[in-house]
Amino acid sequence: MEAISPRNSQTVNWSTIMMFALGFWLSGSLVFDFLVVPGMLTSGMMNESGFASAGYVIFGTFNHVELLCAATILAGCLVYRFGYGFSTKINAKTILMATVLLVIAIAYTYILTPQLSSLGMRLDMFAAPETTASMAAMHIIYWSLEVIKLVAATALLRVFYRNSCSIV
Repeated sequence: MEAISPRNSQTVNWSTIMMFALGFWLSGSLVFDFLVVPGMLTSGMMNESGFASAGYVIFGTFNHVELLCAATILAGCLVYRFGYGFSTKINAKTILMATVLLVIAIAYTYILTPQLSSLGMRLDMFAAPETTASMAAMHIIYWSLEVIKLVAATALLRVFYRNSCSIV
């Protein structure tokens, strides 16, 4: 039976997977933060009546991609920490950073994006759009979490790059 279906067990290069997921996530976040959001602000899209629903679709979709990246990163960290056959182990601080990234992605997906979209909905189409204090507070929370996310993701990318290059 072994001659019919030989079992080639090739190991998965987790450092490459982690660096790809982190790089994809970081680049997507930077594009959104420095191109998409400022472009929507300067073009006046945020004053349009359908912006809240369009923003919910755009940011909600990206948030789900963020969830996939964060789950992949946490899984890779756990494989490195507790997996068999790895010569380099990562410390608990790295797992904590990956967990923080997952919590941030969950907060974006299930708390911030729906709340910001609901605050941006105009129920009276004749009223002028206004920025409330709660909207400003939610934006401060969003940008604070975004800074934490970018710092933690960059630190994790550095850790896995060093692991892949065997730099200590």
